[in-house]
Amino acid sequence: MKAKDTNRLSVVRGLLNEVANAAKTPQPIKTDLQMLSLMRKRTAAAQTASKEFKDAGRTDLSEREDAQIAILDEYASGVDTMGSSEIRDTVAKVLEEMKSSGSKVTIGDVSKRLFAPGGDFDGKPVEKSEVIKALKDLLPKE
Repeated sequence: MKAKDTNRLSVVRGLLNEVANAAKTPQPIKTDLQMLSLMRKRTAAAQTASKEFKDAGRTDLSEREDAQIAILDEYASGVDTMGSSEIRDTVAKVLEEMKSSGSKVTIGDVSKRLFAPGGDFDGKPVEKSEVIKALKDLLPKE
């Protein structure tokens, strides 16, 4: 507020508002990954809005959205998550274990095992979208 950075202030106020609204739902934001997910959703919405503003010839509004996207990306980069190669290696290991034990190998079954209490990704900073992407790449096509 003291720096008079209106774009950053707008982003922070918007995020605080969404966190407060989420606190009133059955799934409040409690972890960094949930906050990261919220920031990614806000970034996607801002990108859509920016594109629509450009199409409508409103470059002033488009530039404001682009500035907010940059700020959201800056904040999102501060959240530590597992790397995609580490995720891919873990998923491959679990797939091999499940195949060798004769278990059913579907995206749902593997992700349940990975994220279950005591699973390989339980309590670790991992994005579910990255895990699903790795699963789709590693699972045999049917």
